[in-house]
Amino acid sequence: MGRTNTDLPWDILPESYPYRDEGCEVSRSCLRCPLPQCKHDDPGYLRRDARDRRDARIMEARRRERLSVSQLARRFHVSERTVFRAMRRAREQPAQRKRAA
Repeated sequence: MGRTNTDLPWDILPESYPYRDEGCEVSRSCLRCPLPQCKHDDPGYLRRDARDRRDARIMEARRRERLSVSQLARRFHVSERTVFRAMRRAREQPAQRKRAA
């Protein structure tokens, strides 16, 4: 007796399935996507990644140029509270790494 699609596990598509690699706004092709995880599997990933990159730029400017919180807020077009949050996250990261080790 032959196998039918109902015999397969729910998350496995048969080899003959007409899969279309349409990508998304991140990459034109799912198979060549640079993300470590699909944006559909972790919807908050892109926002967290953009925030983390912005925070790193804020902290780098603070370290190199010794800018005040208000100067950083104006430069990066964010509120002073956002700059304080970036500073707090930067302080907490080494502690989190130590706990993970």
